[in-house]
Amino acid sequence: MTGEMLDYLIIGAGPAGLQLAALLERDGRRDYLVLESADAPGAFFARFPRHRQLISINKPHTGSDDPELNLRLDWNSLLVDDPTLRFTRYTERYFPDADVMLRYLADFAAATGIRVRYRSRVVRVARTGNGSGGGDVSGGDGFEVTDAAGTTHRARRVVVATGVSRPYVAPIPGIELAERYDEMPVDPRDFLDQRVLVIGKGNSAFETADNLMETTTLVHVAGPSSVRMAWRTHYVGHLRAVNNNFLDTYQLKSANAILDGHVRGIERDGDGYRVTFSFSRANEVTKELRYDRVLACTGFRFDPSIFAEGCRPALVINDRFPAQTPAFESVNVPGLFFAGTLTQERDFKKSTNGFIHGFRYAVRALHRILERRYHDNPWPAEKLDATAESAADAIIERVNRSSGLWQQFGVLADVLTVAGSDARYHEEVPVDYFGQVGLATADHPVEHAFVVTLEYGPDHDQVDPFDMSVSRIAQDTAGQAHDAAYLHPVVRHHRGGRVVAVHHLAENLENQWNKPEVHRAPLVAFLDRCLTTTVG
Repeated sequence: MTGEMLDYLIIGAGPAGLQLAALLERDGRRDYLVLESADAPGAFFARFPRHRQLISINKPHTGSDDPELNLRLDWNSLLVDDPTLRFTRYTERYFPDADVMLRYLADFAAATGIRVRYRSRVVRVARTGNGSGGGDVSGGDGFEVTDAAGTTHRARRVVVATGVSRPYVAPIPGIELAERYDEMPVDPRDFLDQRVLVIGKGNSAFETADNLMETTTLVHVAGPSSVRMAWRTHYVGHLRAVNNNFLDTYQLKSANAILDGHVRGIERDGDGYRVTFSFSRANEVTKELRYDRVLACTGFRFDPSIFAEGCRPALVINDRFPAQTPAFESVNVPGLFFAGTLTQERDFKKSTNGFIHGFRYAVRALHRILERRYHDNPWPAEKLDATAESAADAIIERVNRSSGLWQQFGVLADVLTVAGSDARYHEEVPVDYFGQVGLATADHPVEHAFVVTLEYGPDHDQVDPFDMSVSRIAQDTAGQAHDAAYLHPVVRHHRGGRVVAVHHLAENLENQWNKPEVHRAPLVAFLDRCLTTTVG
């Protein structure tokens, strides 16, 4: 056992673990350690995606020299002041190869000087003391984390940044006969002249189907839910256009097909497999279909096996993710926090916590939450004049530049708080965290709070953006801004613990919400009313 009691023990040196460690290192916090099972950071990207092309956007040429604005089109960089540590310097490929990510993460870890111990696979996490105290070790409360070599590390708090490392196995009789995405061969000629069933309708399934189109007799992609296109839902985990070539081969009658319904069972049938399938859109017709190969591309889940009894986090969403508070803390294990793709439990299939371009901001928010709770450091804030004009200028400047609000739409917010003549502007606060904890301090008892987000309209995923027969709100139409389906700024006035007024800024094709009469003047009028009206 090591004698040192750490403030933070981070499990996993993927992008989230590196991001949090870099923030701790930057701020001079030395009582932390990252444990990583592999011999280099980002081990997930050494195997995944299986066909090696990332679907995270990389755009070095933006026409802007504003590093904050450029992060809107850079989905791979971690947050650091050093401009040489931007992923866009590593390749010009719009959809980069995963090997580039491995090189980038290794350089990031080396350049930031983070404290990471490689080849240290964690095998057990247990509580010490009586398991109470909100994660503070007063009275002997904390964690013991043991690695495969038998070394036990002690920490006041543990942050799990391991990602979803275990394949999600669908509850289908005979599913063990299928080849899993993490194990299947990726050489298309290994499937020459074969009939192949791919179970799943996410990007891994269509990435696989696309890879096999040239060599197989046919490919069927099957699952119980409809195919959802990311360009319509704005959730980047839904099917991306870069992986949807297969749809053409189905709708243009080129042998392949998408099957909507349930796989009821998989059985061996000579050299192949007999699959019982119940079609959802054909009055539940059930048929037996024969294939040479069955591939399971059904996603991943969190692996809770390292946690001892009394320290095991509660799970949700088909036991795929740990349940978390708005502070990214386990709902049942105080002091156990999560970072990275695991935090998509907070915005599942709605925003971007499951992806680097989203969770890099969530990790920064987690860092600020930890600083506030355990080190008495308030949320960083800029002081403003408590006038509608000053507030409007600050809001407009941020919504036109912020990458955090842009990427974490509806999840992160800038919060302007007002107490008398004292106004403070806080950046990138998780909306739910503000609702639960607030931002008041002893010297700043908040009277008004303005929560600023970028959001799509409430039914945006029901609108086909390419259907010209569907009318939409014209851009720069201030009076109809509240009906906009596309991304636009929303300002909510909180007072007395509730929302008392809402203002929408008119949408704009180029996402420039700065026109004096269209955007600024209505916002100033709204803020002025809120600040001068007495709420009864």
